[in-house]
Amino acid sequence: MAVYAIGDIQGCYDPFRELLDAIDFDPASDTLWLAGDLVNRGPKSLKTLRFIKSLGASAITVLGNHDLHLLALWVGSVRFGKRFGTLEKLLSAPDADELCDWLRHRPLAHYDKNLDTLLVHAGTHPDWSVKKTLARAAEVEHELRHGDFETLLEKMYGNAPASWSGKLKGYKRLRFIINCVTRMRMITVDNKLNFTHRGTPWRARKNILPWYEADNRATGTTRVVFGHWSQLGLVVLPELISLDTGCLWGRQLSAVRLDKRKPRIVQVEGQRT
Repeated sequence: MAVYAIGDIQGCYDPFRELLDAIDFDPASDTLWLAGDLVNRGPKSLKTLRFIKSLGASAITVLGNHDLHLLALWVGSVRFGKRFGTLEKLLSAPDADELCDWLRHRPLAHYDKNLDTLLVHAGTHPDWSVKKTLARAAEVEHELRHGDFETLLEKMYGNAPASWSGKLKGYKRLRFIINCVTRMRMITVDNKLNFTHRGTPWRARKNILPWYEADNRATGTTRVVFGHWSQLGLVVLPELISLDTGCLWGRQLSAVRLDKRKPRIVQVEGQRT
């Protein structure tokens, strides 16, 4: 009864299936935690999404920024362009509505008390505890599932506001939450979101830092598992696991076992697209 977390797949179906073989994944007894960005850029987004959906409760996935962008394209909140050509086959598939409706019902954050582990795509704000992270994510999830999700998917784009306040309301509040859990990498020393740096954290200027290096993070000793940051790569620490190892850039697709004292790491070669 193994629990494995896997980094950004992004439509790289063949390495994904190879990785599942390498960890001897059994959907009848094992569980996958997928760090989001299931689709886009890789060659087989449609096949990937169909397969993950077929796994049912044995695959837990959080939404990534590319997954949300697929949903925005699906409802026409943004225009389709060549940059997202890898999603064309998915969006024109006969089961596109079924797949996208399933996707919009995925969470933005997942927590397991027994493992004391939080799964998000990009990160969580340093001021948010696990409980608050789940509550903030639930606000967006409710709007995606039960509200005017077409408008949300249109309004989610943009980098402002940069600072968290409990007084934020409406789409500014929802946008900030989405940016934290699906796009964030760097923050300022006073915990403002900063999207100017996309490279490795050790090459950032002195007044910004990775979100996970903030002093006195409210998640405490809870282990946070995330993807999104291929240039950071694989990091496995007691309270932090970074999983995006650049599969679609020809590097690796990585899995880390979560339910053992010493995490097992398994990697397969990715595919350059």
